[in-house]
Amino acid sequence: MLYFFLCIVIKMYMQLEHFKLNIVSLRPKLFLTAFRLMQNEEDAEDVVQETLLRLWNIREQLDTVLNPGAFAMQMTKNNCIDRLRTQKEQTNIDDFQLGTNDETPYLHTERQDTVAIVQQIIEHLPELQKIIIRMRDIEGYELPEIAEITETQVSAVTMNLSRARKKVREQLLKIMSYETR
Repeated sequence: MLYFFLCIVIKMYMQLEHFKLNIVSLRPKLFLTAFRLMQNEEDAEDVVQETLLRLWNIREQLDTVLNPGAFAMQMTKNNCIDRLRTQKEQTNIDDFQLGTNDETPYLHTERQDTVAIVQQIIEHLPELQKIIIRMRDIEGYELPEIAEITETQVSAVTMNLSRARKKVREQLLKIMSYETR
């Protein structure tokens, strides 16, 4: 029984040393990437901590990963994007003032309905288009920032934004023309 326990302890120690050597040593690089995306030292530190914790939880599967460093870097970027999304979701499309203060209750309701329809249309866009249109038109990100976060070229962001806007416009016109009949 003691031998079994000793084997477990040695195995855990070996995993810890392997993790320290291959993953924790990447911490400075992970932090720089997170800081570049988050623009905030505390948020970047939180992202790195979360990434290291997730990597520790899957440490036994890391042996099957071809490049653990690249995997850790991608996980850090994904965590940054997730955190940015949750921060920006606080700025909701409903927060935007449409119209003037002297609008009638009918117009106010119609505007709210239109906003809800646009939100539903955006939800059904392809994932990249959905992310890009939200980041640009709702959250106010600049095209180079969106390209950096989504890891695409600015031209690809522009193309996807144009396609997303076109789909939203077409769907909205289709729905609105259907409702007026």
